[in-house]
Amino acid sequence: MAEEAADGSPLWWKIQALVNDSDQLLVKKLSRNDTSWADDRGMHQAGLYIPTELRQSGFFPPLEATNSEKPHIFVAGLDVLWPQTGEVTRSNLRHYSNKGAETHLTRLPRPLFRELTPASLFLAGRLVRPVGSCRWWAVILDSAGEEAELLETVLDLGVDFHHAIFAADRFAAAHRADQDELERLIEQFRSAIRNGTLHELAATYSLIPDPATIATQARNEWLQANGRESFDPWQISTPGDAIMKISREIEYQLYRAHELKRRASELLTILVGGADLASTVVRRYPDIDAVLLSASQQRKTRAGRSFEHHIAAALTAGNVRFQEQAVTGGRRPDFVLPDLATLRQKKRERSAALVLAAKTTLRERWKQVSSEQLNCDVYLATVDDRVTAASIREMAGLGIRLVVPEMLKNSDEAFYKGQESVLSFREFFDRAIRDERPALVEQIPR
Repeated sequence: MAEEAADGSPLWWKIQALVNDSDQLLVKKLSRNDTSWADDRGMHQAGLYIPTELRQSGFFPPLEATNSEKPHIFVAGLDVLWPQTGEVTRSNLRHYSNKGAETHLTRLPRPLFRELTPASLFLAGRLVRPVGSCRWWAVILDSAGEEAELLETVLDLGVDFHHAIFAADRFAAAHRADQDELERLIEQFRSAIRNGTLHELAATYSLIPDPATIATQARNEWLQANGRESFDPWQISTPGDAIMKISREIEYQLYRAHELKRRASELLTILVGGADLASTVVRRYPDIDAVLLSASQQRKTRAGRSFEHHIAAALTAGNVRFQEQAVTGGRRPDFVLPDLATLRQKKRERSAALVLAAKTTLRERWKQVSSEQLNCDVYLATVDDRVTAASIREMAGLGIRLVVPEMLKNSDEAFYKGQESVLSFREFFDRAIRDERPALVEQIPR
């Protein structure tokens, strides 16, 4: 659901307007320490940690040692507009030179930092011309909200993103590198409209390659870029990171290119040839809405299947015995190791089989896994960096162990670090398969 600014306008519209009046943007993925102070007044830290490269980027005003009794403390004051609340804060950037790089942005609106979903985003802009006393503005984008997803798309924030300074014109010039290809596609559609061959062109773009084909293409691109011939998880130091990179970045970009051609051709087929644009849009809005809804639904379905395809590819390349989408007890676990026949054996040892479910995002859907009482360990693989500590504990209490990419397991922005019930993909392959269940591997890796 879209968030509103304090003046009642959509927050994303407000952000776009402020970006247009700015020259630089600062984006930081929030760590647990960046937000926990808002929920616990007893915490010493009461602000946002600013990494050295951001402090030295020129985005903030110059730091000065203003207290002669404490010359090691450098401070810069700045008036910040917060469109979500409509308030202006006199915030401080504080650098404690006796503590190394430690710098914090303090005096912030506490309510905006409360109860945030892990891996939420801090977005700030530096205005070209001050608005009143304000030269800066800032928003907090909950990672579960639409605005965070929009920002990630517009600025092309990768899976390994932590913080960066961007030129404000990146919003208007998003994906500028693709402009030549887009112009070619536009001219292709223009030519088809002039020649009366739009329906024929639309037919050539009507079928998007099936998920397995796009997944294979994305995986091959990753293999080529990394100088590898096989997706063998025993040979890849961080297999989870590779799976996340391929499914959430490389494959997504390939899919969007196909999607653009198909959906653009469908919309043009609806709009071209009407009496006038206004009446065509109004009268055929149900058809337009159906195209957009279909695109949204197909995108979500593709994401889940993509993740499963790459896990299956890793298991296959690693010679791990598994059966995919086996029906048991009215449910369909994503992966049963080694197979359904073993899982159904009544006198087997508990460790002789395991179930591995895969969900790109969890929310409440992990509860679909918890009800599978299968007399075996249940693992749930995900690339979701927004899972709360409470959900992790609840899953652990139900015997569900999470499997996440290595960078998420070690991230200060997610809640996986230090959780015994959370394994990285590296630990899953080494511990849960090779060490604890060597019979699952046809040839034990060294």
